[in-house]
Amino acid sequence: MADAKKNQANRLSEAEAIERAKQGDAEAFEILYDLHKRRVYSLCLRMTANTAEAEDLTQEAFLQLFRKIATFRGESAFSTWLHRMAVNVVLMRLRKKGLPIVPLDDTVETEEETHRKEPGAEDSKLSGSVDRLQLERAITALPPGYRTIFVLHDVEGYEHNEIATMIGCSIGNSKSQLHKARLKLRDLLKTSRAEKAVKP
Repeated sequence: MADAKKNQANRLSEAEAIERAKQGDAEAFEILYDLHKRRVYSLCLRMTANTAEAEDLTQEAFLQLFRKIATFRGESAFSTWLHRMAVNVVLMRLRKKGLPIVPLDDTVETEEETHRKEPGAEDSKLSGSVDRLQLERAITALPPGYRTIFVLHDVEGYEHNEIATMIGCSIGNSKSQLHKARLKLRDLLKTSRAEKAVKP
């Protein structure tokens, strides 16, 4: 019986699975789940830095998909539509938890922080190699508000106006939070490298 399911999954394209899932076909929905569960879970984990919460949010995203799949019009790729839905599910949870986002009024920058650099120029604060695990640990250690905006902008590629709309803040606040997240990330990576250098 498991082989029969695999054969059906191999025969159904994503587009066919979407159309059948719109009609209420549970097996077609299962195919969509199998195709996209890792990507949705990874997104939730990056945004929350909590495996249990990421698992819960992944389930919530697919429940939302089950409820709303009939509204998918095909104007964008299905994966893009599902990605946006998952981001919205995570953001709604973060809003319910009331995670603090520091307003622009609290931003105090030093002269060094306001110094502009040329795009593509070497950043002396990040010189040397940063391995993927160090970076993931540093992103996880960011405060939740900073982490959310950092992931949405620098990892997922959303623009500040899109982020502002998604989380209900101003564009300036989004830019400020991203700037502070990057500074905090630099400090965390610098500390991590210093600790690594001290250990024999």
